Amino acid sequence: MNAGDRVRVERAAQTYEGVLLPSSTPDHLVVKLDGGYNVGIDREDASIDVLESDVYDVESAQDEQSQSAIEFDDDLPTVSLISTGGTIASTVDYRTGAVTAQFDAEDVLRAVPDLAGMANYRGRVVANILSENMTPAVWQDLAQAVHEEIENGADGIVVMHGTDTMQYSASALSFMLDTPVPIVFTGSQRSADRPSSDNVMNAVSAVEAATSDCAEVLVCMHADESDDRCALHRGTRVRKNHTSRRDAFETVGAKPLGEVDYDIDGESTVTFHREYTERDAVDLALHDNIETDVELLKFSPGMDPSLLEAAAEGSEGIVIEGTGLGHVNTDWIGTIEELDIPMVMTSQCLEGRVCDRVYDTGRDLLDAGVIEGEDMLPGTAKVKLMWALANSDDVADTMQEPLAGEIQQRSTPWL
Repeated sequence: MNAGDRVRVERAAQTYEGVLLPSSTPDHLVVKLDGGYNVGIDREDASIDVLESDVYDVESAQDEQSQSAIEFDDDLPTVSLISTGGTIASTVDYRTGAVTAQFDAEDVLRAVPDLAGMANYRGRVVANILSENMTPAVWQDLAQAVHEEIENGADGIVVMHGTDTMQYSASALSFMLDTPVPIVFTGSQRSADRPSSDNVMNAVSAVEAATSDCAEVLVCMHADESDDRCALHRGTRVRKNHTSRRDAFETVGAKPLGEVDYDIDGESTVTFHREYTERDAVDLALHDNIETDVELLKFSPGMDPSLLEAAAEGSEGIVIEGTGLGHVNTDWIGTIEELDIPMVMTSQCLEGRVCDRVYDTGRDLLDAGVIEGEDMLPGTAKVKLMWALANSDDVADTMQEPLAGEIQQRSTPWL
């Protein structure tokens, strides 16, 4: 039994029939059903019959060259489409539904024909993983691939990524790359076989953004539940705030940097609301070193300081999600002072910034060596600390210096 075989699986009085897909664990089967959905099945106590072998040669598809190009039009910009997996990439090969299958420019245009005529495309696979399986090593591979694509003449980059950890990857590339062209992350909350899928609109809007004048790392997703606008969020200020809505992503502490007014007839327009780094304003540079031994710890009432000690063991730095202005129980302060690693304080609040000078606890935390994280999102602060530990001689100063829009000058909602 191999990936690509047509199988019938019986387990717990249920019968599933479809094409066997690659699985990330040996304990589970993944089967693409005839209706288009994929289902995961525990192998334990499952009865499996192979109905037909090699319905689709998954391994051959995976072994094909991962970079491709189609005929170029000299009058159009070149956009590199880079896949890391996720729901939006699963539309590329709808025959199997496997994100590990082919991903090239022709596949993308077959899946999203609305992209035709907008740009020249190159397709490239960096990873074929579910978003929750993202790792810092893949961030490095992704940054290197983006750097190479820009070196090879790409006028813009679109990264197709699962939505659950997109904000972390967008933050990572914001620090790892100085970019003269737009780098736009996009994904989809709902798969292509659902009538409410957002994959086409998000992909088209992302390409519009990738050919714009904003040379930053952006996240492009639905701005509301209608199919009329996509928001362009700065990669270091965005957060996924809903599990399933199409407009799940929000810029925290401000309006989105810009938006794409989506026109099904191909007349979409890109508008920016605030200042941004313009195309070709900086030279391309890669800074992909990263320290992986960094923890993000959320404080809650009654939490024992020993948990902080456990988190610090083997760690090179810790980001704490404190309460309010950036506080933890006073019992933690002695432990923080004893632990000789950088500790960055952020807040569990969605709006506002850390200020540890207002109350006694905050001032004691500063005396213990805590670094104020300003108004950085906790996830962004973790990524930045990972980057700063590998690239800076003064981690405290680097953490408090705005590098990629992660720290706002003022914490005024809807600035």
